[in-house]
Amino acid sequence: MSSQQITLLYFGHLVSMLGRESEYLFLPLTVKDVQALMNHLARRGEHWQSIFGNPPRNLRITVNKQFAEADTPVKGGDEIAFVAFNMA
Repeated sequence: MSSQQITLLYFGHLVSMLGRESEYLFLPLTVKDVQALMNHLARRGEHWQSIFGNPPRNLRITVNKQFAEADTPVKGGDEIAFVAFNMA
């Protein structure tokens, strides 16, 4: 199997900036942690780059409902949530 499916959830100002509340995403097996996932999302450009390429200090991340850091592992079946307010 060459990819894995995860669930991404967006909360706070990210919903209006990114135009979605959630999505399912297939990732290359080379994406092993939150930082690699954010790099992958940043490649979408525009707001994605500004949020995930240079994350704001108020960005909070959870993996399977547990607070996470950039080096937290990500694997198929995981639910990753990104939360940020006051992104103006």
